[in-house]
Amino acid sequence: MNAADRRTDLLAAAAATVTVVLWASAFVSIRSAGSAYSPGALALGRLLAGALVLGAICLVRREGWPPRPAWRGIGISGVLWFGFYMVALNWGEQEVDAGTAALVVNIGPILIALLGARLLGDVMPPRLLAGMAVSFAGAVTVGLSMSGGGGSSLLGVVLCLLAAVGYAGGVVAQKPALAHASPLQVTTFGCLVGAVLCLPFAGRLVAEAAKAPVSATLNMVYLGVFPTALAFTTWAYALARTTAGRMGATTYAVPALVVLMSWLALGEVPGALTLAGGALCLLGVAVSRSRAASGHGGRAEGAGSPGDAGGLGGGGATGAKSAGSPGGPRA
Repeated sequence: MNAADRRTDLLAAAAATVTVVLWASAFVSIRSAGSAYSPGALALGRLLAGALVLGAICLVRREGWPPRPAWRGIGISGVLWFGFYMVALNWGEQEVDAGTAALVVNIGPILIALLGARLLGDVMPPRLLAGMAVSFAGAVTVGLSMSGGGGSSLLGVVLCLLAAVGYAGGVVAQKPALAHASPLQVTTFGCLVGAVLCLPFAGRLVAEAAKAPVSATLNMVYLGVFPTALAFTTWAYALARTTAGRMGATTYAVPALVVLMSWLALGEVPGALTLAGGALCLLGVAVSRSRAASGHGGRAEGAGSPGDAGGLGGGGATGAKSAGSPGGPRA
């Protein structure tokens, strides 16, 4: 691997790390905001806050409109991930306990790998499959340890399952768009599409904002600025430089980080089973992102080329190759 490849991999890994840390932090904020805002209103408020920040950055950077070939992927990911996923997950988590949500939503990365292989031609090397299996076992362990005596409804399970499907479909649709537009463009316009989809909840958002405590509203704004605007942009940056399946496997670090943040921020001391599950999640991520030995100095298994996309903003990569609750991305 040459110096340019190594630098690209380090930047992508740093971007993925920012993403999973911020998505994990969203779990704590959703607890506060979700007590005062209904699922649709919370999703719309979060998306509007994110769109305002992203739009301002695009204006400053003079990003302009994404190229026409990117719009299909942006539109699909905006509908499935930014819009549908957020509402379905917010609603589902009100109907099931945290453990059940973790178990169901964590099929998302597996679906991403399968869809990526089928639709994008992504390879699924043995290390990726092994790492995802270990991480999923860890997520199941965390979920079981957090279930307690909470109840779960069929509606809630179905909503969490639909959220996982929406998340996977959105990631796989987003990947080809990053071959034509910058990560900032893809994230900004995807966020706008999601916000438009959630506009029917505008009346409820206004009514609930008038009665919500300031802390809940601030948490909603935080969700829009950091886990949405920043984390989705760093996610797109990293996704442009690797496969969808490999990025999806990375999100298995979220359950472990949620356990740690809940311990530090909420005083929720995890039990031995929860800690063991979190350790398995992190071990699986390490395995899935490790490299097989290569006698030819090649790049990582399934990794994209440095030319697959541009920087966080700027000209994208037109003409580059085309070919992501405690249990899942806190989108």
